[in-house]
Amino acid sequence: MERTNWTEIEFILLGLSEYPRVEKVLFVVCLVMYLVILLGNSTLVILTLLDSCLHIPMYFFLGNLSFLDIWYTSSFIPSMLIHFLSKKKTISFTRCVVQMSVSYIMGSTECVLLAVMAYDRFVAICKPLRYPIIMSKALCIQMAALSWVLGFFNSLTETILAIRLPFCGKNVINHFLCEMLAFVKLACTDISLNEITIMLGNVIFVFLPLLLICISYIFILSTVLRINSAEGRKKAFSTCSAHITVVTMFYGTILFIYMNPKSKDSAFNKLAALFYGVVTPMLNPIIYSLRNKEVHGAMRKLMSRHWFWRKG
Repeated sequence: MERTNWTEIEFILLGLSEYPRVEKVLFVVCLVMYLVILLGNSTLVILTLLDSCLHIPMYFFLGNLSFLDIWYTSSFIPSMLIHFLSKKKTISFTRCVVQMSVSYIMGSTECVLLAVMAYDRFVAICKPLRYPIIMSKALCIQMAALSWVLGFFNSLTETILAIRLPFCGKNVINHFLCEMLAFVKLACTDISLNEITIMLGNVIFVFLPLLLICISYIFILSTVLRINSAEGRKKAFSTCSAHITVVTMFYGTILFIYMNPKSKDSAFNKLAALFYGVVTPMLNPIIYSLRNKEVHGAMRKLMSRHWFWRKG
């Protein structure tokens, strides 16, 4: 087949085109969720920057997670909302690659960042006396930077391998967004190398961080069970509950999507991917803010400052 100039290629994102009424409902639901994502995560980023009480490792990593979720959702939700209401659901090759690479950076970075946050909880509970020394400001910055750098290079590798492929006519992506595996399957050549690197990337950035998280929580559980008082155990568990909830939602959805290859293109699986891409970033700030006295206190201080400035 003759290779098409990639600058002329447009892809069609099917989404749920066969269910137009469902798409209109999803437009309203996803628009509301996106506004909540922007408001909730932006608030957490601002609070972690402005309030000195939140200048500790846990909230430093949480600020990174919130910043990441804003960029991740902004890479695809606005265009997805337009496609929900449009009959022409096309996206250019360049926009598709940018959307795909940005979402890949954020997804890979989040996996590593959640493992870093688990390590932070491990040190806080298992080595409380040495916590300020181990989790120094320099180490926190280095671990956060490493998360972003690893995510960037994983995305860069996958994207370079993908855009080198020849595309000869097939242009229908059965998804809401440009997803890496769906993208490379449209190429008119052997994609074994791409499939191997994607699988290897999933092992390194999904299963390895999950393994590290599980190991961290095995040590945490062992330490907590040795605490004599019930109040002490409850307090220790409460410091991990938000992170455990976020990890369960994040990895639960990922594992559901990737462990069901036979139903990869089903409407149900696309909705599951939508849950992973929209609902999880929306719930993250809510989960971390719920019953969190430090965040509530920082919010009250911010509101009182705003009120004082307005009165002044």
